Amino acid sequence: MGWRLKLVPEKTNWDFFQWAPLTFGGSIVAVIASIIITAVMGLNFGIDFKGGTTIRTDSTQAVDVGAYRGALEGLKMGDVSITQVFDPSFRPDQHVAQIRIQAQAGQEALAPEDVSRVQAALQKVAPDVKFASVETVGPKVSGELIRSAILSVVAAMSAICAYIWLRFEWQFSVGAVGSLIHDVVVTVGIFALFRIKFDLTTIAALLTILGYSINDTVVVFDRLRENLMKFKTMPLRDVMNLSVNETMSRTLMTSGTTLISLAALLIFGGDVIRSFVFAIFVGIILGTYSSIYVAKNIVLHLGVKRDWSKPTDDKGPKGTRFAAGKG
Repeated sequence: MGWRLKLVPEKTNWDFFQWAPLTFGGSIVAVIASIIITAVMGLNFGIDFKGGTTIRTDSTQAVDVGAYRGALEGLKMGDVSITQVFDPSFRPDQHVAQIRIQAQAGQEALAPEDVSRVQAALQKVAPDVKFASVETVGPKVSGELIRSAILSVVAAMSAICAYIWLRFEWQFSVGAVGSLIHDVVVTVGIFALFRIKFDLTTIAALLTILGYSINDTVVVFDRLRENLMKFKTMPLRDVMNLSVNETMSRTLMTSGTTLISLAALLIFGGDVIRSFVFAIFVGIILGTYSSIYVAKNIVLHLGVKRDWSKPTDDKGPKGTRFAAGKG
């Protein structure tokens, strides 16, 4: 017989509502605290949102991102992002990098003397390096990016809300959106609290979190709907506990294996993707938690229909029972 690793027993009977005042109440406190922290401390916006200068370099020597970054650290120009650019049209000996430097104090564009300092520093690493272009992203463009980022998150949440409403019931939709708001707001609050760089890659991470979190929530809701039709007289709280217990093994396996991969990227991935990976890492933990302790608590308080196979009209066929509410 083969040996299998089991994170949880095949059958569990954990009461996930036992500490509801602590878990659900703590989530509400965390959301409020995150909003206050973000409003008071603000986010540590990266170049995408603060504006800055983008320099495109060209050299016959291979781009060493680490060496480039080390050469520029001594200039103390704040947030600097360096990426290597690949294009099939490049010559075999053509190596291109894109360097983004945040806007300096009191300046919208990098001053000519600062551009010269950057080039001199890079020439110590690659003597033949040249600047193919120098472009500036001003505050107006940065403000538009912030608005677009907010709209993208809101649009994603609205689409998810509509999907859940159509697939299940409006109570499930409210529960799902409540858990998504919890995940996004708390993640943003953590970024504000620890002054982690917040840029467009972080927005991409937040959208990824929305998809991952709703996937966990839909799995629980789908099993809950099946059990509501199967156990028509069981109290709603007990049906919810049963549904979460039945999906617990799948939830832990999916989240656990994903977190292992993300932990490796967080440790060995480098500075370029660290904020992106950290956001997803935290978001998956919060998403798993909210699917169990936030979404279903909201549904429990709202109450749901207990039998999808029968109409909800109280004037239905004689002898038909209808049960609704909190069980």
